[in-house]
Amino acid sequence: MGIKVLVVSLMLTSILFSFLHLIPTRLTTPTQPIINLTKSNMSITNPYPVTFSYLISASKGDSVKLKRMLYALYHPGNYYLIHMDYEATEAEHRDIAEFVGGNPVFGQVGNVWIVGKPNLVTYRGPTMLATTIHALALLLRTCSRWDWFINLSASDYPLITQDDLIHAFSDLPRDLNFIQHTSHLGWKLNKRGKPITIDPALYSLNKSELWWVIKQRTLPTAFKLYTGSAWTMLSRSFAEYCVVGWDNLPRTLLLYYTNFVSSPEGYFQTLICNSEDYKNTTINHDLHYISWDTPPKQHPRSLGLRDFRRMVQSNRPFARKFKENTPVLKKIDQQLLKRRRGQFAYGGWCSGKEKTQSLCSGLQSENYGVLRPGPGSRRLKSLLTKLISTRNHQKQQCR
Repeated sequence: MGIKVLVVSLMLTSILFSFLHLIPTRLTTPTQPIINLTKSNMSITNPYPVTFSYLISASKGDSVKLKRMLYALYHPGNYYLIHMDYEATEAEHRDIAEFVGGNPVFGQVGNVWIVGKPNLVTYRGPTMLATTIHALALLLRTCSRWDWFINLSASDYPLITQDDLIHAFSDLPRDLNFIQHTSHLGWKLNKRGKPITIDPALYSLNKSELWWVIKQRTLPTAFKLYTGSAWTMLSRSFAEYCVVGWDNLPRTLLLYYTNFVSSPEGYFQTLICNSEDYKNTTINHDLHYISWDTPPKQHPRSLGLRDFRRMVQSNRPFARKFKENTPVLKKIDQQLLKRRRGQFAYGGWCSGKEKTQSLCSGLQSENYGVLRPGPGSRRLKSLLTKLISTRNHQKQQCR
């Protein structure tokens, strides 16, 4: 039994490295991003102080939430990779491709892509991790410059504008990694560390639950296990390390986490905390507002209007999870993002005169590179200042 499980594990893990395909939509996917702002082609140099690359994951029934999220999250200085998983219907895949390809701003800037060969993703399975590493590889290859990678789902939503986010992060060291982590696994030692699972989505076109192997394994001694939130902000340097793995630790841990329950909640935490080069770059925070029931259930509570004040007071840039078209999203749009239906969140790149500040429907080339941060930037800066203070930063290192 042990030999068979090892062979299957090695075969399945090799599949994790095979998802490297980009989309054929109406958008071009150049090896180096080209930003054509006017017919005279102003400059391909990104003038913004920091740049973020996003992976936005979605599944069956998420197309409406995904479109709304992209409007709220979009900025011409960032990069966006959409993964609509294999379970979504053909009509949903076509709908998102037409939405991205038909938007004049996306086409003009050329910084939104869709994964053309989507993965079948199993909740709590390593296919979620495979999708994230796939995205890192694509964004590193396609985009010549970005500073941080952020993974979100269609059930997330921003609480600040991208101008706020860019401005708040402009003075931070670029090697910081926002990864919530702990080595105190508690009940997870027996429920996550010892069981062996197989994710059928690694080799099957039909979705099914994880398979559980009867025999369990002992806890590792070659490295220390960590766990935490699946939502992270990774530096470009650490992202390269995850993909290239020059000291082999990323590959070793990928083999291990192929058969691990909820591997996205442990892989990046265990990797960075066992790396001598990166273990002191962690900020123990996932930058999300998430509300759990008491006692906590398997999924966080869906957020509503009663949570709005606490979300704002948390000073966090993102929150989850939200149901489709829940009223609190309209309140976030109106009061925090200055966004109207079918338009982008407020930003210097698309803003007109003062009395039309809330109108953000298209790129104004003369404003490319302009930032107009607001209260959201001040709130986030307050959180970041607290997190990276010498006293707090040392407490948040891997232990």
